[in-house]
Amino acid sequence: MSSNPLPPEVLEQRAAEQRRRLHETVTELRTTVRGTVREKLDVKKNAREYMLPASAALGLMGLVFGYGFAGMFTRR
Repeated sequence: MSSNPLPPEVLEQRAAEQRRRLHETVTELRTTVRGTVREKLDVKKNAREYMLPASAALGLMGLVFGYGFAGMFTRR
């Protein structure tokens, strides 16, 4: 079958240790990603950070559209 000189008990022990380490790594990665995603998608933080640029852009768009809409009803 195989030319591996190690007994099956040792191989089973190594496999169990590797599964444990893999499980710990996946758990750590999951908690890290979950924390990062929650931080980036925090609505209150993003609203505070981008309120001024968003309101300036919306105000400028309103001015442009309002000027164009009023221009449709005025004669020159």
